[in-house]
Amino acid sequence: MLSKKINAHCKVIKSIQRQDKKIQSISNKITSKILNGGKLLFCGNGGSAADSQHLAAEFLIRLRPNINRKPIPALSLAMDTSTLTACGNDYSSDDIFLRTFLALKSENDILFAITTSGKSKNIIKVLKEAKKQNIYSIGLLGKGGGNAKMLLNDSIIVKSNNTALIQESHIFLGHYILETVEKNLIKKNFV
Repeated sequence: MLSKKINAHCKVIKSIQRQDKKIQSISNKITSKILNGGKLLFCGNGGSAADSQHLAAEFLIRLRPNINRKPIPALSLAMDTSTLTACGNDYSSDDIFLRTFLALKSENDILFAITTSGKSKNIIKVLKEAKKQNIYSIGLLGKGGGNAKMLLNDSIIVKSNNTALIQESHIFLGHYILETVEKNLIKKNFV
């Protein structure tokens, strides 16, 4: 049974290889935005919220144990329970990412959405605002990408309907993209 799961995981990860040029392009765009004063603003729900916080911490603290560098500006829009519950109570859970995004966004920022379905109302709402504000947005998606794929500047769609496989692929991709950006920033003597 385990070998069947491992084979399914490897098949999904292998399919990502076909998007290598796009992944490199996204990494270069993120690098350019950060070099011009931007920051990464991550958002996601549930497990994707945990991935958002995890990836932001990798840039703020340290991604690779052998690389000591200055912090790279990044944060999760799913910041804390007080902000999330106040927004859900006073406005709507559909506004959770939008309110924080509106407060913290700057011209060269990158909105980095992580969503297995691409259909979450709070993700769609913040992506629409990013488009309106001309803020570069990228997404790690699954299950065909949903409505989110039409609102993003760039996306990587994991070709699976299995939420666990999509999430495993998303964290792999997140680490790979951030490591590529980190290497680029080190070459530019930014960090």
